[in-house]
Amino acid sequence: MTVLNRLDWYDIARNTNWTPKYVSDQELFPEELTCAFGLAAEAFEEYDEPYKTTYPEYVKIQREKDAGAYSVKAALERSKIYETASPGWLAVLKSHFGAIARGEYSASSAECRMVRFGRAPGMRNMATFGMMDEIRHSQIQLFFPHQYVSKDRQFDWAFKAYDTNEWAMLAARHFFDDMMVTRGAVGVGLMLTFAFETGFTNMQFLGLAADAAEAGDWSFSSLISSIQTDESRHAQIGGPLVQILVKNGKKAEAQRLIDISIWRAWKLFSILTGPAMDYYTPLEHRKQSFKEFMQEWIVGQFERSLLELGLDKPWYWDNFLKEIDEQHHGMHLGVWFWRPTVWWNPAAGVSPAERQWLEEKYPGWNDTWGHCWDVITENALEGNMAKTLPETLPVVCNMCQLPINYTPGPKWTMRDFPLTYAGRDYHFCSEGCRWVFEQEPGRYKDHQSLVDRFLDGQIQPPDLGGALKYMSLAPGEMGDDALKFAWVEEVRAERLKKAS
Repeated sequence: MTVLNRLDWYDIARNTNWTPKYVSDQELFPEELTCAFGLAAEAFEEYDEPYKTTYPEYVKIQREKDAGAYSVKAALERSKIYETASPGWLAVLKSHFGAIARGEYSASSAECRMVRFGRAPGMRNMATFGMMDEIRHSQIQLFFPHQYVSKDRQFDWAFKAYDTNEWAMLAARHFFDDMMVTRGAVGVGLMLTFAFETGFTNMQFLGLAADAAEAGDWSFSSLISSIQTDESRHAQIGGPLVQILVKNGKKAEAQRLIDISIWRAWKLFSILTGPAMDYYTPLEHRKQSFKEFMQEWIVGQFERSLLELGLDKPWYWDNFLKEIDEQHHGMHLGVWFWRPTVWWNPAAGVSPAERQWLEEKYPGWNDTWGHCWDVITENALEGNMAKTLPETLPVVCNMCQLPINYTPGPKWTMRDFPLTYAGRDYHFCSEGCRWVFEQEPGRYKDHQSLVDRFLDGQIQPPDLGGALKYMSLAPGEMGDDALKFAWVEEVRAERLKKAS
């Protein structure tokens, strides 16, 4: 029996469009769930997915990926990576699993929306595989850290985090729900698969896999590699959508959604990935600074992809490039100082050798962020540990839900970007976050930040202890300095050596 080449039958097999007889096309594909900007179904006939696969091929490849990842895990069960890994690397694992694992499951519902309400057959086909991808990603990223729960309660936050009001999770849910849970099919394709996955997570997972291998954590490296190859496939859903929208006069609409997602993704990226690369990763394993990584892999890719598809660089591009140089340093300092409010142990990353590296990668670091760490270091050297801990909560942005911060120095540049809407005052960390709010104020206006909830009396008692209880952080889960202040002793030893 002659077997046809896949390319001879693929387009026919996946062409599942039909003319409904019992309901109208508008009822079958309501605008609220398609987000097609009023374009007719015929406009999407030209959708041509760049990554073509069939169900038998998909199952075969996924089985091989799972077999490989789980086999590596089983082979390394007795490797004692938990006992031998640096505390900074464990911080990377805990923060990653808590922030991402169940977010992947939420992404499967976003893919489902494209499966059901995508107007193009190719889009629905790719999203079907994407839906299964995300379920697999959530399952495997919950299974891998489970082996460490009996040794360290912080790993339990891989499952627990999304059910809490911990401040970093409020920020993550605010973004992910906006992008994945409350948008129509085309909106999901633009914001999730194009802006977020193509531009951020795909590259992040590449970097994470390389860092894990460098740190000797081959189990995590194989896990992340198996996920990244999926991401690189279903992240291609959005590109053809951009081309169709631009061709049919909907460039402004596509540009706006993508600009919103890029800015919001960057803010979350600055607190999850920036500290992990520049502070948590052991110095000997750092191949690139976060700034270098962003400029090489994210900035260059976005500029190229946006322009090739007929879009423009976002209006805030210069602000984005400036923030790459400085924003994550403030995020890291805030996470470390408010360390009891997170579920991992952040590494300070400011030993003498690490400060020298930071100064080389970020000229002027010692005269800005270094001054803040000087105060912390002096208090630690004198045994005043209480002064290295917070007494209250920071001011947070009403959009990204993250602390408002700017680079310190001799000139006072700290400011927020306020807005009064419908009688309520809002405070934003940047022009970008205020702009996002202004695009769809009805979508965001009723959300309360952690500080709003504190002032509203929802957190009792109204102090840091009450906030920790509200965030469901119990003893054994609250973060502390990853190295138990060993870096302070390095500073003390260096001073004694210079004095002798």
